[in-house]
Amino acid sequence: MRIDIEKQIAEHQKVITLLQETLAGEIEAAARLAAGALKNGKKLLFCGNGGSAADCQHLAAEFVGRFRKERKGLPAIALTTDTSILTAVGNDYGFERVFARQVEALGAEGDVLFAFSTSGNSPNILLAVEAARKKGLRSVVLTGGDGGGLKAAGEVRLNVPSPVTARVQEGHILIGHIICALLDE
Repeated sequence: MRIDIEKQIAEHQKVITLLQETLAGEIEAAARLAAGALKNGKKLLFCGNGGSAADCQHLAAEFVGRFRKERKGLPAIALTTDTSILTAVGNDYGFERVFARQVEALGAEGDVLFAFSTSGNSPNILLAVEAARKKGLRSVVLTGGDGGGLKAAGEVRLNVPSPVTARVQEGHILIGHIICALLDE
């Protein structure tokens, strides 16, 4: 067990070092995009599947509640939380449309969609980003591995350089927390 623990910690440290070396500028761009939208009375939307869905809810809560300091609540919505919408849209239009339909209904021009997919190939995330583009939303895509189909999508692309889902998710939540901290300021 000890060897596996040390191996996983070393993998994590390697990915985090690569984030620092390769994505600092893109993280800043994502934070500036979100800050500009919020200053203009717009909102942040988040979508992802599985662990990424949990990250979406976590980050939306940080914006609506608070992160490090007291401030007014910021408009952020996790599109992963309403089981009635998710099941109705999934049943009537297919699971691939569960986020795109919400972007169409809740998104407004100038809002920012944060789209999480560790593989970059989740059909429902790809369609959400496309719906956002058509409706005039800005988008930040968070991926892993080679970026998949999302590597060419989104205004800002944050690709965590790892093929391991757990390491990608660890990178995504760190990126999200950095953006929260920057927006607190």
